[in-house]
Amino acid sequence: SKLFTDASSRSIGALNRINFNTRFVIKTLMTICPGTVLMVFTVSFWFIASWVLRACERNALSGMMGVDSFLDSMYLVGITFFAIGYGDFAPVSYCARGVAVSCGLMGAGCTAMVVAVLARKLELTRAEKHVHNFMMDNQLSKRLKSAAANVLRETWFIYKNTNLTKKVNHRVIRNHQRLFLRAIHTLRKTKIDQRKLFDQANQMVDMAKTQDTITLIHEELKAREISDATRLDRIERSLEALQAAVQQIAISRSPPPIAEVSTQTVDPGPGGGGAPPRQPKL
Repeated sequence: SKLFTDASSRSIGALNRINFNTRFVIKTLMTICPGTVLMVFTVSFWFIASWVLRACERNALSGMMGVDSFLDSMYLVGITFFAIGYGDFAPVSYCARGVAVSCGLMGAGCTAMVVAVLARKLELTRAEKHVHNFMMDNQLSKRLKSAAANVLRETWFIYKNTNLTKKVNHRVIRNHQRLFLRAIHTLRKTKIDQRKLFDQANQMVDMAKTQDTITLIHEELKAREISDATRLDRIERSLEALQAAVQQIAISRSPPPIAEVSTQTVDPGPGGGGAPPRQPKL
């Protein structure tokens, strides 16, 4: 399909080191339409296994429980695939027995996949989980208030029948004591359920907060990277300007070049002294 032959899809797959092979295609189809894939696979396997079983049993000596037609082979594959096994038909040849064993294994695997797909389909979405948690929170809050009120009521009845009556009725007191203990048990159980609900809600909120925090950190790091790059450019330009200024100062303060003075060589006289220079005649 175009989903797997598109150039953009293949580019993204190459960047993530994903090969577009048969395994990847099957996983993608199981994610997009798992029910259709399982139904097509089950029906195809049913017909192919029935034909192979009938071909194996064609030349075999079939007894009382042998497979004599294609419909019988389809029936045998079906009851073996769903792990029913009535026992009215049984394969005779070793080839047919191998096909029956493979049908049982594939039936167990397909049943597990069907259960997994149904569990994923029946799972609540994120919005539905929020609504469910809100409803359970309201219910537990009402139950908690009712249990607390029952504790206070039974406490008052116990005090009333013990201290405010002239004749103490121990039977009534024991009855209110039992109700008092039952109310305390209900109160503790409601608090435990409410704590579990809060933990589940906090896990969902923590995951959302973690995702938001990661996004904010990524954006902050990206902004810091851009600002650091800008600062490095400014520092490089400043260093270049400083280097040019230092070169200008060095050139301006350098001493002028020294001129070369030419000298004449005088031959020494016989006395070892040099002859005085001749003065021009006037």
